[in-house]
Amino acid sequence: MTTPADPLVSTEWLAAHIGDANVKVLDATFKLPGVLPLPKDDYLAAHLPGAVFFDVDAVSDHSNPLPHMFPTAEQFGRDVGNLGICNADTVVIYDAGGWVAAPRAWWMFLSYGHNNVRILNGGLKTWRAEGRPVESGEVKPKPATFKASYDPKRVRSMQQLVANVESRAEQVIDARPAERFEGRAAEPRPGIRSGHIPGARNVPYAGLFNAATGEMKPLDDLRAAFSGAGVKLDAPIVTSCGSGVSAGVLTLALYRLGITETALYDGSWSEWGQESG
Repeated sequence: MTTPADPLVSTEWLAAHIGDANVKVLDATFKLPGVLPLPKDDYLAAHLPGAVFFDVDAVSDHSNPLPHMFPTAEQFGRDVGNLGICNADTVVIYDAGGWVAAPRAWWMFLSYGHNNVRILNGGLKTWRAEGRPVESGEVKPKPATFKASYDPKRVRSMQQLVANVESRAEQVIDARPAERFEGRAAEPRPGIRSGHIPGARNVPYAGLFNAATGEMKPLDDLRAAFSGAGVKLDAPIVTSCGSGVSAGVLTLALYRLGITETALYDGSWSEWGQESG
């Protein structure tokens, strides 16, 4: 088996290719509910040249009351096409450098059959720290045609997670901060109780990147974070978090370690932790 290409690209690489016709840059910045300014306003104030805003809440199943659940393949293809992306493009995704939503968007592209997708290591934070150019205002791309095909192996439902509590066939790793995982801190969304899925292990996503630079930590550090939490890297893994976004940081870190066959629990704690549940 060949090792997959590193999903991360450097600012140097992107600076050299940002003008290429088939390189499309997406700003997938995301924040928890109630945090201001809104991600779209941050994007309008400053983004990479030519970058289009990828709204995690908009590219989702609007018929589902849970936050930003995976849409149908048809909707994903339509939404991404409207962002000016076609199947032949190289997609490079970044966020503000806090490693929240770029990995979620990256995993969505992989889950809908688009393998030529990368994440900018360090995101906007590193880009700006290096004095590279940014633009303001909205980029309105010319719509393109994007055909998506959904791979259900990359995503898990609540029913699958309920069954897994009994079977323990898959390890569940939760990306939330330890205080929330352990039930010592309230959840940011109303109506969600504290705690975690029975049997889950905790690898807080913020420990996987350098907060000062926004860059992901070296592979040895990533490996140590998982093994330190009791995760067996040679056994099946499902990532989870508050609402299926920061779980992608764990998914990305595992992918960089060569563990590419993981799944993401889309509903995550927003679904499992409902007080009425």
